[in-house]
Amino acid sequence: MAGVTVLPHGSPALARLGNHGVDKTDLRLGNRALARPVTQAQIHSHPGHSAGIDKGGIRMDMWKFFDITHREHILCNPMSLEKLEQLITLLPLKPGARVLDIATGKGEFLIRLAERYRQMTGTGVDFSPYCIADIHKKHQERVPDAQLHFLEMDGAKYVPETLESFDLVACIGASWIYGGHRGTLNALQKMAAPESWIVVGEPYWRHEPEREYLEAIGQTRNNFGTHYQNVEVGREHGLEAVYTLVSSQDDWDRYEGLQWYAAETWAIDHRDDPDVETVLKRVRESKTAYLKWGRETLGWAIYVFKKGGIAHF
Repeated sequence: MAGVTVLPHGSPALARLGNHGVDKTDLRLGNRALARPVTQAQIHSHPGHSAGIDKGGIRMDMWKFFDITHREHILCNPMSLEKLEQLITLLPLKPGARVLDIATGKGEFLIRLAERYRQMTGTGVDFSPYCIADIHKKHQERVPDAQLHFLEMDGAKYVPETLESFDLVACIGASWIYGGHRGTLNALQKMAAPESWIVVGEPYWRHEPEREYLEAIGQTRNNFGTHYQNVEVGREHGLEAVYTLVSSQDDWDRYEGLQWYAAETWAIDHRDDPDVETVLKRVRESKTAYLKWGRETLGWAIYVFKKGGIAHF
């Protein structure tokens, strides 16, 4: 869940710049680079954004960075476990239901669905080798008999054997994969069966962002919409928003704060690692942007859409 992202998703990096020609496993870190889908830190950059290079041209594996900064997280986005349980309750699945989770992150959403709906089948896709390794372990420890399959690959390149075949399709906090919120809904609905659920996680502006904030995170005003606009994009695709779960400031503080904590404690334990300086520089810059502007400016929500409901009036 991209993690976020968070950009998601999961890892942090819900940005919408979408240049898929960049090598997503070896990324130059600069003023605005590095993160995964979802968050203030994460919208600093994502796999398709290589603007800026650290002094000295430091190069680091972006998935290693994400693994370090999210080692304390259960969810790779600013959502509480209570909200995750609420989301799962809102998604009744029939026996044999098929679920697809793009940018599954640490796989908590898919694993918890399988714990509740033992007869479902699920496919999780993520580009991070660290996440995929964690998910396989979690699968065997918690739901070894569940029919879950995990693929280490670019979610944008995943193509199901049959279109419109999944009863639930999710991409929580990684809309950069498809070039933004609109592109994500367009892609997911093609894989979602009639009368199915589509779930996405997306940032939104709580109020007009300051120019300095946009410059700090390497974004433009149009990269994200408002909460209302995120819902309306669904309607434009024939989808009806039936629920939204909006992250609170406490959710955000926990998500961001755990990254600071993880980075600092990892650096203490790995003083000789060549990436220590890079990790701390990026995380501390992101912390400043979050505390100075982001905490009051950027929101995040999970949007639950229904495909094939009652026709719009």
